[in-house]
Amino acid sequence: MIAISNPAEQRTVLHNISWDFEGLLRETSEDRVSRFAYECGTLEIMTPLFEHENTKIQFARFIFALVEILEIEIKSAGSTTLKRRLAKRGIEPDNCYYVHCSPAIRGEQTLDLEIDPPPNLALEIDIISSSINKLGIYAALGVPELWRYKGQVLKFYQLLEGKYIECEYSIAFPIVLIVEISRFIEQTKTMGEIALLKSFRSWVKNKERLI
Repeated sequence: MIAISNPAEQRTVLHNISWDFEGLLRETSEDRVSRFAYECGTLEIMTPLFEHENTKIQFARFIFALVEILEIEIKSAGSTTLKRRLAKRGIEPDNCYYVHCSPAIRGEQTLDLEIDPPPNLALEIDIISSSINKLGIYAALGVPELWRYKGQVLKFYQLLEGKYIECEYSIAFPIVLIVEISRFIEQTKTMGEIALLKSFRSWVKNKERLI
């Protein structure tokens, strides 16, 4: 067992864990704070602390403001457990969203990636470097786009031929460039949240006018 902690996250890594990972999910309270990532026998348990959660909330606010102004319908799936038994992989993202394929799961009460499409976009915040290959997990689950924030660096990834490549813009929201979102996330460290959200909304409206 490996345990790592800093002011943003606490991570525990367990090895030789069978796919009774599903049993672990059933036995664990739904209101637990920790999140799981599982890859072929290795289980990482991450407990988010203040910096991690605050950053997650800022991203969620930006995305919601973006789709509201652009009038894009989405289906939010939060930290829903995404898993595929045959791939022996599962993960609970910080947030994930159905965008283009949201009509396909509208009205669904449960999510089964063996038959349902994966979310169009997932968000991962890893202030401490993860001990598990999260890109490999998301690729095996078929998630088309991943935003990954590592403390000071944000990267956008697009899934092509089963592997993620870095890209400069969002495929779910093409008007969004990584450099622009990075700037707003950096400002969360110095600006009040309401003032920053107003600034972001103004930026989106200006971008919309130019489309």
